[in-house]
Amino acid sequence: MTDSEPARADHAGHHPQVDFTGYAAVLFDLDGVLTPTAEVHMRAWQRMFSEFLAARGVAEPYTDNDYFDYVDGKPRYEGVRSFLRSRGIDLPEGSPDDPADAETVCGLGNRKNDLFAAVLESDGVQPYPGSVDLLDRLRDAGPQLAVVSSSKNAPAVLAAAGLADRFGLVVDGAVAAAEELAGKPAPDTFEFAARRLGAPVNRSIVIEDAISGVQAGCAGGFGLVIGVDRGVGPERLHAAGADLVVADLAELIKE
Repeated sequence: MTDSEPARADHAGHHPQVDFTGYAAVLFDLDGVLTPTAEVHMRAWQRMFSEFLAARGVAEPYTDNDYFDYVDGKPRYEGVRSFLRSRGIDLPEGSPDDPADAETVCGLGNRKNDLFAAVLESDGVQPYPGSVDLLDRLRDAGPQLAVVSSSKNAPAVLAAAGLADRFGLVVDGAVAAAEELAGKPAPDTFEFAARRLGAPVNRSIVIEDAISGVQAGCAGGFGLVIGVDRGVGPERLHAAGADLVVADLAELIKE
């Protein structure tokens, strides 16, 4: 926390404002924070797991709660492992090169990624207007900006959304794998981004919509952890360690 710690707030009529000039870096998650691609991910996971469970004769369906509890914010294969554990299903790990029809952890992850890529290519993606408003304000505010995403699709999503030139650094799933960084809820990817930017962790802000991402920011001792409620619920984001929660990033802009 900084000396002037902002009060916690939910988005029920409160509009918390943050003085970004006192921070060295702002580290944004991508899906669900800058772009509504979290919805595309949700649909891709829903279709993949629903078809997988049906083929195995599993009666308990995959639900949105499963996404938030086991998948959201995690690296793709870890999301597969986490959900399978919740259902007591054991599959071989396989290899990242596995075809999408392979009955392995990596095969299921690749199947989901193919579904996501098809939707992104056909429909494109528009960033959240409130997120663009905040990025516009941050141009002259001083802190360096980075995207820290578990997704290996992050560069493609940023390019499709017209945001690729807004960030000095992108730490995505490919970077995490190359650097052997643990995924969220471990703080490693956020800490790596702060180091690369030369920004002290206690003077860096993490902005996340996923419970695992908020937990990562909290575990890393970052100066401020902001939760964006895109469906998880403000109470759960606060419980995970968010210092304040908003429904839209435009709420953070000082007038």
